[in-house]
Amino acid sequence: MSAGDWKDMYAAAVAGDLALVRHHISAGVNPNYQHPEILCTPLVAALIHGHDAMAHYLLDNGADPALRSEFDDMTPLQAAKRHGRKEFVQLLQARGAREVKAPFWWRWLPV
Repeated sequence: MSAGDWKDMYAAAVAGDLALVRHHISAGVNPNYQHPEILCTPLVAALIHGHDAMAHYLLDNGADPALRSEFDDMTPLQAAKRHGRKEFVQLLQARGAREVKAPFWWRWLPV
């Protein structure tokens, strides 16, 4: 798989451009890839930015509900909890996402 269009797909996930994300997924771009210059996942980005339809689409099209977004240092479940996406907390848990122990410094982050 070439990650050639992954950056464009990730930018579309951040911006909420579902049509463009659909295009890239249908062209074979892997929603679980993390480009070495970005190290983030489109699913966590969609959850952080409140793009619910995008998050549903990514989950329905291969996004791993437990994959940590390296730069964000969050799993999708942590992103959903931190950003008040209660619907996704339940959905992610139903799809196998589990709590992971947060680093000790997390308790000092503003909510």
